[in-house]
Amino acid sequence: MSLRAIGSSQSRYDALDKVTGRALYPGDLNLPGQAYMKILFAGRPHARIRSIDTSRARAHPGVLAVFTAEDVPVNEYGLIIPDQPVLCGDVVRFVGDQVALIVAESEQTAAEARSLIEVDYEDLPLVTDPVEAMQPGAYPIHGESNILVHKKIRMGDDPIDAYLADADVWVEGVYQTGMQEHAYLQPEAGLAWIDDQSGQIVVNVAGQWMHEDRKEIAHALGMPEARIRVEYSAIGGAFGGREDMSVQIVLALAAWRLNRPVKIIWSREESMIGHHKRHAYVIRTRWGAAWSGRLIAAWAEVIQDAGAYAYTSTKVLGNSHVCVTGPYEWEAAHIDSYSVYTNNVPGGAFRGFGAPQAHFAAELQMNKL
Repeated sequence: MSLRAIGSSQSRYDALDKVTGRALYPGDLNLPGQAYMKILFAGRPHARIRSIDTSRARAHPGVLAVFTAEDVPVNEYGLIIPDQPVLCGDVVRFVGDQVALIVAESEQTAAEARSLIEVDYEDLPLVTDPVEAMQPGAYPIHGESNILVHKKIRMGDDPIDAYLADADVWVEGVYQTGMQEHAYLQPEAGLAWIDDQSGQIVVNVAGQWMHEDRKEIAHALGMPEARIRVEYSAIGGAFGGREDMSVQIVLALAAWRLNRPVKIIWSREESMIGHHKRHAYVIRTRWGAAWSGRLIAAWAEVIQDAGAYAYTSTKVLGNSHVCVTGPYEWEAAHIDSYSVYTNNVPGGAFRGFGAPQAHFAAELQMNKL
């Protein structure tokens, strides 16, 4: 085997299978006797669940089971902060919250039964603007405050205003970036089953963080991680969009409860509301410099729309926090960065991981300067 890779063209080991169609993606997998799952999403951004009536769905011919929050042993998950229910039984906080699972003999039957579930909601105040969500008196989405985290940089011996006052020229701006959809080619899909030999729950999905998937599944099911095996088939695009949970836990739950293979494939619409996006930001910044070109001081307030749950927001914000002044040398800097809960679709990993939004603001500032 040659170790001379630099300067030579390397073939991807999976390229031939992909271009010839031999590669199998999670949606291509099937097992004998498999059942099919559909998920009832909240369909509204913020509401209290008064009641869930699943009786008509359970009675529908071909339905094997309907699962709700009470069927989840440990009804919470989250890569950094476990602030999201697997299935919502009390409150829904964005349109993609999962409320119930329907497992049936066919995908069509599961879809029909889903439409028979009746949920009585009491709508709650809607919080969609992260700037407004930070203000005192804003309706709390979690706990008492909508501020998930506040990061600070204080560089310089004197107050930032003193440095800016010494500048010969200063520029300021307010920059906004919107959320962005990953739009990978393959929507979320997967197959879960019980391994006859090991007794493990096997979950085959497309993901980016295999051991974290296993950890989150095991936690929600109240099991040791050794009881869970996660497998990745070919992955139809990710770009950060498969770092967080989508169908992993619910597939494992259904296969475990029914002792039967269970398959799911999301539609594009389900994928759009069901997984996280690139974070939207509001960035206010002010820079001061001398006529000589010396950079004196940078002030910035970075507000990140975390959406309804934390996901990887705190880590993404860390990159934005240190990139908002650009790759430049400053005498002083005063940066406050906030991750803020709203009722929007949660933000999470996306290529660049928080740096593109900050560099967008920084380079526009430098252009002005």
